[in-house]
Amino acid sequence: MKEQPNFSKRPLKTLLFSTLYPNSIRPNHGIFVETRLRYLLATQEVTTQVIAPVPWFPFKHQQFGNWSQFAQIPHYEVHHGIEVWHPRYVLPPKIGMNIAPFTLALSARRTVAHLIRSGFDFDVIDAHYYYPDGVAAALLAKWFNKPLFITARGTDLNLIPRYAIPRRLIQWAEQRATGSIGVCKALMDTLVQLGGDAHKTHVLRNGVDLERFTPQNQLESRLRLDIPVSQILLSVGNLIELKGHHLAIEALKQLPEATLVIIGDGVEREKLQQQAAQLAVINRVIFAGARPQTELKEWYSAADILLLCSSREGWANVLLEAMACGTPVVATAVGGTPEVVQSPIAGRIIHERTAAALVEGIQSLSRNYPDRAAVRKYAEQFDWEMTTQGQIALFRSVCK
Repeated sequence: MKEQPNFSKRPLKTLLFSTLYPNSIRPNHGIFVETRLRYLLATQEVTTQVIAPVPWFPFKHQQFGNWSQFAQIPHYEVHHGIEVWHPRYVLPPKIGMNIAPFTLALSARRTVAHLIRSGFDFDVIDAHYYYPDGVAAALLAKWFNKPLFITARGTDLNLIPRYAIPRRLIQWAEQRATGSIGVCKALMDTLVQLGGDAHKTHVLRNGVDLERFTPQNQLESRLRLDIPVSQILLSVGNLIELKGHHLAIEALKQLPEATLVIIGDGVEREKLQQQAAQLAVINRVIFAGARPQTELKEWYSAADILLLCSSREGWANVLLEAMACGTPVVATAVGGTPEVVQSPIAGRIIHERTAAALVEGIQSLSRNYPDRAAVRKYAEQFDWEMTTQGQIALFRSVCK
């Protein structure tokens, strides 16, 4: 009789599939997916290949903006020691949202077959983002007869199911998947409301990199960043409406001693600058642009309070990153945020997404400002160990 492989001893082979993965051209894109994988690989119980498709675009010239970056991404690279494949998929205008899962799956099919022929016959597909990535991964799992786990991260379940065709495809992928992982319980509750099987849901929250995000001396950080020695409020995220930077600017009218630092770039930058000028607070708003991850600990440490004014979130990594640097937060009660901010030491949750509620939260936290070492201690309970071991247990359970 042929001896069966002992999956409890040999390293598991996983195929990570997601368009949300960093590359040499866009190093901060989907960095949270890479971080989770990095901690998983550190156990040496897993080996992984990554397929991170990118939209096809023929021109590399900068005049084409962000689209030109897609053309510059190599078809294969070793990124931070991990092999990553970037097949191209077609994303036509207008109909792209509805057909993306199918063009994604077809673009990756040849790469998957190549990996298997080359000896990497993986045990399980680890897909991130339910739509279109998870649906495409479900097609690949069907074609290659592999177990599949899909991780939901926020907008993929909070917003996209409002559209009829994506909603039906998400429901199909959930049925086909071996299991679904949510970075917070709220996301898995949403999946069940969409008709998902509660017995197939698992909550494995994001952790925080406690080595990268460490407290720095606040005054020294401010001097290095050349920002004023006053109350510093920090808002981090793309400059789009759902991140709520406009609420933070509006709140400054009632916080005359505060300076607001906004980190991020996006389509609303000019609009936000105009708002700050109209409210006569422009001299107390610093638009710092997008900053590399390696620099963020300085900004978090320099700040007194991190603000998160989002209308939607899955699991906002910036909350734990700030806390790991000793900075408490004031945040809207969306997605998994109440699961992160469970103590007055961590900060304040506001239940109305208004500038008035934001001001009240900031003032409440300022009156009872926690010890920054205690904030760091609170963040330390959110390391990656539990999530890493949870992944390994799930993957091994389907490979016995």
